[in-house]
Formats: sequence, C-alpha cells, structure tokens
Amino acid sequence: MAVLFEVTKVSFMLSISSVLFFNLKPFLLSAVAMSDPHQNQSQPTLSTDNYPVPLSPPLPSISKQIELNRAMTASSRSTLFSLSTNHILYEDEWIIAVNKPQGIYCENVLSSVPTLLNAKPSQGSEVELHLANRLDRDTSGVMVITKSHKVAAKFVKAFTEHKVKKTYIALCIGVPPKWKRVTVRSGHGRSRFGMWRVYAASDVGRSLPGGSVVRDMETAFEVVAINGKGILEDEGSSSNSSSVVVVEEKSVKEDGDVDGDESEIVVRAYPKSGRTHQIRLHCQYLGISIKGDVKYEGACEWKGATFDAHHLHAEMLSFQHPVTGACVMLRAPLPPWCTVS
Repeated sequence: MAVLFEVTKVSFMLSISSVLFFNLKPFLLSAVAMSDPHQNQSQPTLSTDNYPVPLSPPLPSISKQIELNRAMTASSRSTLFSLSTNHILYEDEWIIAVNKPQGIYCENVLSSVPTLLNAKPSQGSEVELHLANRLDRDTSGVMVITKSHKVAAKFVKAFTEHKVKKTYIALCIGVPPKWKRVTVRSGHGRSRFGMWRVYAASDVGRSLPGGSVVRDMETAFEVVAINGKGILEDEGSSSNSSSVVVVEEKSVKEDGDVDGDESEIVVRAYPKSGRTHQIRLHCQYLGISIKGDVKYEGACEWKGATFDAHHLHAEMLSFQHPVTGACVMLRAPLPPWCTVS
C-alpha cells in the first residue's frame, strides 16, 4: 500500500506540473520573444491579434549607445543649467516664455524658473509653475511655462483643440526633394517594442500592443534652403501649391540616394497634430532625416563632422492669451546651424 501511495502521489504531482506548464507556456514564450527585439518579425507569433504593421524602420542598432552617451551628457549639463534674462522671450503675471537651449531637459528649465522669479521683488514664491508645452531634450526653441494651475489647464485645452499654432525649423540631410511644399498624413503609435513609428493613415483607430491605438498625425513642410541657398520668398506663401502624401506604404527614398548626391536641406515644419517625435518621424519617412537624429536614421557623421544632437528648433508659437484674450506670437532666435543666404 505504501508503494501504491507513493506512485499515486508522483502521478498527481506530474499532472499538476503539466497543467501549470501548459497554462504558462504562452506567457513564457511571449516573454522570450519580447526579450529579443531583433527577432524576425515575420515569424508567426502566439498572439491572434492582428496588429497594424509600422511603415517606418525600427531603431538603428548604432543609436542605442549614442543616445545613452547623449543622455548622460545632457543630464550633467541640465543639472548645472540656470535660466538667465537672456533666455526670456516673453513674460507677464500669468506666463513666462523662454528659449530652451539644445541638450537641456525641460524639467531642469522648469526647476530653474523660481530662482529667476525670486530675484524680482514683484514676484512672490507662491506661483504654481507648469510646463505648457514640452520639447525633446535636443530640440531648442520656444517653451512656455504657466504661473498658475488655472492658466495651465486653459493651455491644455488650447493644445487639445489645436488652437495653438507651432512652427519648427529642421536641418536635414538627404537628396533634395522634388517638392517645395508637402503635407504628410499618417498614423502614429508605439510598436511592439515600445518605439514610436509611422503607421498607415488607414490604421488610425486600430489597437496596438499594450492597449494603445494608432492616432492621426499630420505635418506640413516647406523647403527653405538647400546647401545654404534660400529658395522661398515668403514664409508660408503659395500654400495652394502644396502636394499631399497620405501614408499607406513604406517610404521609398529618391533615386540616386548616395553620399555624393546628398545635401543639407533646411525645412520649416507646421505640425497640425502634436504627436511625440512627429516632425522627426515624418522627416525620416520623407527620406530627409534630421541631421544628428540617430534614432530616426539621421547622420551622426557627415563630411568629416560629428554631431552630438539633432538639429531641430521650435521657431514660433502663437496662441490666444488664456487670460487677456490677446493674440500672442512668440519667436525664438534661430540657432547658429540655421544659416540661409
């Protein structure tokens, strides 16, 4: 009887182990698959969900270490950063607008505002500071900070309702485009491995891994200069001549896309939506990645020079003042890399 009991006990334990293994098997295999972002995504997966396929390339392998080095450098610089009156573009009792330098985190700009305000006798220490808009670490230009929670809430509503107009300047490298003005409409979302990617316009509203959905993304571009030579007479003129690209397939770079044919191209961007890395993603899709933007195929080295940041600048921000109702247009001085003859 003792032998029979032991055999029965072993059989029972094996049965329990088998049930646990087969119940956990999908999760274990999924974890293994997710741990290898370089696996062939064409291989069948255990998920039955039909997720949209991103149309822009994945993160280049070279970018990981470069981005880590840049982040560490920016962290050190940001810790030492302090605002001065030279950074201020506009200020009243409700908002303060500054020209954020390249390579400084927004949070560090925000945390340095109290010192600047406390130096003014008319400014108390009871202000509630909030970021009205955010810029990427290496993006310079106009950044607005509100001085009260109520004003911050009004800015959030204005941005959500697309009532704030934004203009950016980018220095790109690539084959000069055949268009002078173009509007790109696509989807935007995070891929299976958490990277921001371009999706087809027809995928807007579809679910993505992690529970998010593809959202609409639209940017208008105009070529300002090629190799330092300006080609536009007036900013935003002749808008009727703009072509429209509705993204439904992977981008194809212009013919003759070799080093000898590439140029420095300054473009002005007008984002109609406010998606993360929107301009950087659309420049990549158009085949003119932003100089130094290694995340999105931008050149880290070109013509003997090495770049430690991407070349994108928030040039202008215009909005109706949340308190006075007045029309406010803020412009940040162009950075040294933006030279047009």
